Amino acid sequence: MNLLIVPTDCWTILRNKIVLFNCYDPPMNARTPTRSASDDDAPADADKGAASDAVFHGILRGLESQAFVPGQRLVEADLSARFGVSRNSVREGLQRLVAEGVIELLKHKGAVIRTLDVQDTMDVLDVAELMTGLLARGAARNHADAPLASKVRQSLRELARADDARDTLAFTLARRQFYRALLDLSRNRELKRLFPTIHMPIVYAQHRLPSLQQIRLRDYKRIASAVLAGKEDEAEALAREHVQTVRACIRENYARLSDVG
Repeated sequence: MNLLIVPTDCWTILRNKIVLFNCYDPPMNARTPTRSASDDDAPADADKGAASDAVFHGILRGLESQAFVPGQRLVEADLSARFGVSRNSVREGLQRLVAEGVIELLKHKGAVIRTLDVQDTMDVLDVAELMTGLLARGAARNHADAPLASKVRQSLRELARADDARDTLAFTLARRQFYRALLDLSRNRELKRLFPTIHMPIVYAQHRLPSLQQIRLRDYKRIASAVLAGKEDEAEALAREHVQTVRACIRENYARLSDVG
């Protein structure tokens, strides 16, 4: 098993800051149910864990699809109806999101999707840079695994197809597939355990910049090329450079917003 070593300061950020890098699909039993429930007649959930998972993953994915936005107040009754689960399951899902730092509980307002300030966002990206570099290096180390390497190539085709169709949601799903393929190829159990806790929906929901999609597609192609060639140093450098580029774009966006304000 490959060991993942993360500097102490990064663990501090992981514990205290929201680290966002959503790159995976929730388990099948965590997919959002399609039935509806009203405030008072929501039935008891047969599987409370799966029901709270539906709320947890549903809100994260809703941030990606713009169904939810930073600063939005989350109402229990609305979420119960939306996800077809009991209010108890809604509360459990919200508590998990509070623990992850995705939402916060405010006096007189209740649960609100967190809005990140400049420093919070930079902290998120500091961690994302390190973890993405480790991911790319590990994947490059195992590039000779043909079946897993083919998944990386397939994810690139899906990304290009979504970009050509200008389908933002499809691109988001393909991006998740790309990172999941790299995780599989890395064969690093510890990294695979940590990566699902590193989400990116709030950062991207808060900074919906048209330039970011083109940057991602360009950089993912470069990263994949280095990974599939087994160039560990180059793959790590390109992955870290990608996050640095995203950070620069977001800094510029903050500066523009500050000038307007």
